[in-house]
Amino acid sequence: MVTVILIEGKSNPHIMDIQLIEGSLVIDELQRFLKGLSSIASEHDVIIQGMDAGKIAGKAHIDHAISKATKAMENGTNIAKDLGVEMMRYASGKRQIGEAFSIGLSEGRLDVVFIIMGAPENVGEAAKKVSSLVEPSDVLDHSVSKNEQLISQFSITDAEIEVVGEDRIPELVLERVALVDILK
Repeated sequence: MVTVILIEGKSNPHIMDIQLIEGSLVIDELQRFLKGLSSIASEHDVIIQGMDAGKIAGKAHIDHAISKATKAMENGTNIAKDLGVEMMRYASGKRQIGEAFSIGLSEGRLDVVFIIMGAPENVGEAAKKVSSLVEPSDVLDHSVSKNEQLISQFSITDAEIEVVGEDRIPELVLERVALVDILK
């Protein structure tokens, strides 16, 4: 899945490709795994951000986080210096960088989504390497099995669920992403 967007920076507008890789994997040693991802990102001059797909409420959730993070970077309102971390901050619904890692990768068997961003000529090769680390499966979409993790991650209250219903949890998550800039 590739989406092309125009990022209009203050002095350097350019086209960036975004590819999402989803599936499952086992991470034995998190630091070693992250170092490997960093090597792939450096080699191909791309951003690679991995997240726990169990805490993602669907593609709209990722799209919204990417959009909010790129706008924050463009406008200079970002908290993180790194676009990948800024995306994770929005996706997690948390203002603080340290809290944003709650949606990140961890050791053990995990459903994951990787966001790969960069120049069109670089994203494809990086995506091939990241794809080779993952057992492909559809883990990005919202499912009822994610509700418990989503409720916890985004501090969704019983009262909110009573009002809107469990089937609207993804919308409550998008609301939390939108409110990241407002919450202090």
